[in-house]
Amino acid sequence: MLILLVEDHRDIADSIGEFLSARGHAVDFAFDGVTGLHLAVTNHYDALVLDLGLPGMDGLTLMQRLRADAGRHTPLLVLTARDTLADKLQGFRSGADDYLVKPFSMEELEARLVALHRRASGEGAARKLRVADLELDEQQFRVTRAGQPLHLGPIAFQLLAFLMRETHRVVRRVELERHLWGDEPPSSDALRTHLASLRQAVDKPFGRALIHTVHGVGYRLTDDNV
Repeated sequence: MLILLVEDHRDIADSIGEFLSARGHAVDFAFDGVTGLHLAVTNHYDALVLDLGLPGMDGLTLMQRLRADAGRHTPLLVLTARDTLADKLQGFRSGADDYLVKPFSMEELEARLVALHRRASGEGAARKLRVADLELDEQQFRVTRAGQPLHLGPIAFQLLAFLMRETHRVVRRVELERHLWGDEPPSSDALRTHLASLRQAVDKPFGRALIHTVHGVGYRLTDDNV
């Protein structure tokens, strides 16, 4: 998973980051609420871990703005020393999906994050994504456009699914590369090659392009006129 950790206590952040990285996860860090909100809105994360007592912008405000203003529903776990029932209820009302009180077990933190991601991704249940006449079935590993089956390899399928989940949003190159290959993409041209192949299958045989390049930024899949 790609996880955003918003925690102003550097020692705690370092410990969590080291543990999750050793378990195969990638972790981005923010040490204040303003930076945390910016990263959460501009990137795609599988889960967020959020402290409440943050400088710049407190965690409750961050959650409210992320949910209500930005419309982002990334699975979010509050990690805090605030342990009263009133604190927990306020956290859930502000947009938390789970709540873990410090001190905590690293193993439990990871287990909760994995469970949040599993529920959010619809694992174990059929999930279909649709944009205009393009349909992708994640469970059956099947893609059609205008009722015609499209034959995609594993990388192209993952790439298309990611873009469809982020429909209308401009997705940066680095987000796509990290989603496909983690922190070690095979080459600087690998993403461009896979996107060209994907466009050949998804757009070229049809009268309307759905995959668009936003020069200098990244890519967007949308049925809007751009």
